Amino acid sequence: MFRVVETFSGIGAQAKALERLGVEHQIVNTCDWDIGAIVAYCQIHKGLIDIEKYKHISDENISMFLQKLTLSMDGKKPANENTISRMSAEVKRLIYTAIKETNNFVSITDVKGKDIEEDVDLFTYSFPCQDLSLCGCWHGNKSGIARDAHNRSGMLWEVERILKEMYSEGRKLPHFLVMENVTNILSSTHKEDFDDWKSTLENMGYFNKIYRLNAKNFGVPQKRERAYMVSIRIDGDTAKLFALNKYFDDYNLENIKIAEKYKNRKFYLKDVLRLDYGKTMYKEEAEASQPNDTPSRQKIFQENDMLYDGKQINEIFVNTVTTKQDRNPNSGLITYINGKQGKSKWRYLTPRECFMLMGFDEHDYEKAVSRNLEYIKGKKLLTNDKMIKMAGNSICVDVLVALFKQIIEINELIFQDIEE
Repeated sequence: MFRVVETFSGIGAQAKALERLGVEHQIVNTCDWDIGAIVAYCQIHKGLIDIEKYKHISDENISMFLQKLTLSMDGKKPANENTISRMSAEVKRLIYTAIKETNNFVSITDVKGKDIEEDVDLFTYSFPCQDLSLCGCWHGNKSGIARDAHNRSGMLWEVERILKEMYSEGRKLPHFLVMENVTNILSSTHKEDFDDWKSTLENMGYFNKIYRLNAKNFGVPQKRERAYMVSIRIDGDTAKLFALNKYFDDYNLENIKIAEKYKNRKFYLKDVLRLDYGKTMYKEEAEASQPNDTPSRQKIFQENDMLYDGKQINEIFVNTVTTKQDRNPNSGLITYINGKQGKSKWRYLTPRECFMLMGFDEHDYEKAVSRNLEYIKGKKLLTNDKMIKMAGNSICVDVLVALFKQIIEINELIFQDIEE
């Protein structure tokens, strides 16, 4: 049984990758403060949330429980007490159930080293990238992962705090750590801070392997390059160090031929785009993704790829699925004419299509929105914009499948052989 802790868990790309691999595993804990992601994760990985399961807990006690947590409505800032208190008893019970069913720590800032079980095989952390991304730099934000920046990307140091607390208390650290973030973390701008982090891990007994991996090399029709770091606890064992160096020399996933061998599947845009508007849900999603015909949208039309021109699909690698499609540049456009005055004759990718481009199955999207309640009158927990944001913030499942294959190989071929 492979035991996993997912921090910054989002919609659970790690859990999905392990599921697709067919690996017997247990998600011991998740950790995410975003209410939408908490609900979506639970419904994707645990099924439709049954709020009756905790009917023995009073509404008052559920309210008190939620008020003590650091929850967020947008994943950027804490929700204020008034936002939580205004929610209906049903919505509060939905959130409570989702937290309990996924063993969610909620905010990383509230997690202590003693909270992490000692027999964890894999600890994953994909901390926020906003203060690392090139987009952030363009807006004058160059704080990155500096220790004293106190920004969202600085959540990396909360991971350090947790591991250091475990280490100082003599608790067994996780066997494997997996980090994912934007490739700008590897740039000269952030080198000093990232070197600091790598050294911290090495001092706690870890061997680090850094990858720059693009989803398009793993069977996904999306250009999405991200930085990954696999950290493997060897505690100074020179035999393991030698074996790991040789393994990564022989099986470097940055080599396209090696990536091909670790590829789980290959799919195309035709497998993703939902163009059958005879189905009501596809038609409604398409219309919700159709912008107004404004000068700024006309510029978007002129400067972005046309994925479907009304006759045929242009089988290309789409641009990175980000947290927002109504932007320039974006992932690509689809011809769509519904005759409504003032609307553009094209649309963006729908949330469903974004989920699938991130490696999730169509039924995962449907499960995520299967119980989508209004948290206040007229506002649902899982809006289209929210679903696109969660997809953009996620990790490409197919890349994680390849990484986890390597971790399993290392665990079985190197560690067990040496230790035997």
